[in-house]
Amino acid sequence: MARSSYHFTSESVSEGHPDKVCDRISDEIVDLVFREAKKVGMDANQVRIACETLATTNRLVIAGEVRVPDTLLKKDKDGNVLKDKAGAPIVNPSKFKAAARKAIRSIGYEQSGFHWKTAKIEVLLHGQSADIAQGVDESGNKDVGAGDQGIMFGYASRETPELLPAPIYYAHKILETITDARKANHGPAGKLGPDAKSQVTVRYEDGKPVGVTQIVLSTQHLDESLTSADVRKIVEPYIREALPDGWISDETVWHVNPTGKFVVGGPDGDAGLTGRKIIVDTYGGAAPHGGGAFSGKDPTKVDRSAAYAARYLAKNVVAAGLADRATIQLSYAIGVAKPLSIYVDLHGTGKVDEAKLEKALAEVMDLTPRGIRTHLDLNKPIYAKTSAYGHFGRKPGRDGSFSWEKIDLVKALKQAVA
Repeated sequence: MARSSYHFTSESVSEGHPDKVCDRISDEIVDLVFREAKKVGMDANQVRIACETLATTNRLVIAGEVRVPDTLLKKDKDGNVLKDKAGAPIVNPSKFKAAARKAIRSIGYEQSGFHWKTAKIEVLLHGQSADIAQGVDESGNKDVGAGDQGIMFGYASRETPELLPAPIYYAHKILETITDARKANHGPAGKLGPDAKSQVTVRYEDGKPVGVTQIVLSTQHLDESLTSADVRKIVEPYIREALPDGWISDETVWHVNPTGKFVVGGPDGDAGLTGRKIIVDTYGGAAPHGGGAFSGKDPTKVDRSAAYAARYLAKNVVAAGLADRATIQLSYAIGVAKPLSIYVDLHGTGKVDEAKLEKALAEVMDLTPRGIRTHLDLNKPIYAKTSAYGHFGRKPGRDGSFSWEKIDLVKALKQAVA
């Protein structure tokens, strides 16, 4: 039997955290390739990006495998695409570097050890492996295979209106609220820097979140004279704004910049790498994780697209009133289109048989990689905004972003299990 009274903790990191800087740049590159593909009429289904970014003191390295339109390739004076000794097209680094600098500037880094204008950027992108391409390309086969093997999980819970676990939702919200104030240069928040981490411990009674017992916030500050007490005075109003009324009590323990001074931040203080915040990106530890990162990958990679599909299905299951909590697992093999398995766990809160629901999920949505991309309309430049503050629990945008957060399968699910 599940425990009804307990404490659970989740953390988040801001867009200025070194790893999140790398996630942002990798996703900006995904968006860049989709935009350029649309300009020249390249089939978006042929786009391939698997991009990793490494950041350290005033240095970025962008590496990975891509298939991009001609506008992103090097050409000779006659306009012919240049190729390397192996016959692969050579990537022109200029637009990739520009996208990276724009991202760093948007985040807010203009410090001596990491500056959008002066950081040295090396682009080491090359063509996709032919061995991988043969399993995932169209080549006349309608059922395009998955870009890799793996397991993906989706989760939803009735704890918040967004059907996301409360600890991760509010850890994100604290940082978003502070970041908005910092970027708006709102009063003393203008003294803060881009790098920050939050952590909240939520108290549950009868299975429901009712308060916060511990609050941890470490944030970079540009004024070296600020003490931890000074920083708390700056951030406390925003933290209180982010949390529900009554959740902070006299017993709540605060840890604001517990190590003291935090002036050197971002990649200058600690190296960053794409894909190292997979729990922050998903459910804060409240649900299983298959291990695959999202950022820097086009949606043929099921690490990303199938994880979005699993969340979409789990959220619609809960929204349909079929359960109060739902975990869904999908599994794939490289080059194979259909999922190898669909698993549902309703954690004892279900109103329907889980085996019956597993069959229903396959009926209401085509879970092949192509089917997922089509259903959720993923072949678009919508990924940079996912790179910070979580991929789930966000509002679907008019540009097609966060389409996996829609609850438009409710009716179909109810009919399928009736």
